[in-house]
Amino acid sequence: MRIAAPALLALRRHLEQAFPEEGCGVLLGRAEGTLSALEEVACANARSDRRGDRYQIDPLDLLRAQRQARVHGLEMVGFYHSHPGGAAHPSPTDLAEAHWLGCAYLITAVRDGRAGETRAFLLAGTGEEDKAFAEEELRVEPE
Repeated sequence: MRIAAPALLALRRHLEQAFPEEGCGVLLGRAEGTLSALEEVACANARSDRRGDRYQIDPLDLLRAQRQARVHGLEMVGFYHSHPGGAAHPSPTDLAEAHWLGCAYLITAVRDGRAGETRAFLLAGTGEEDKAFAEEELRVEPE
């Protein structure tokens, strides 16, 4: 998986601002061959409870991201969120709540308001019964 350096910087800043709650957003780019994220769309955490260890992308933000993708000739290629005080590794809840097969899920560890490690995971499988996260190498590309 590739990500444009400005998109990675923007998502990390967004996740730092969301601390101590989980922040979240959408990745836009291209899916031909290797997934390539060119833009990030910061979204609101729509959870009303447990915002420190759960997130939900506001449906209006998801629609806004889809419109932005169309306007820029891109597609939704993934999602990102933070783990405040935790590791950049998917939790059982992350897997249970992930439904976009073939999309990337980036997780950033945020400690004391500072973004740390960011890792990428592809949601693989044919459906809910066999979906699983497979870690992908995250390559940062210049603009």
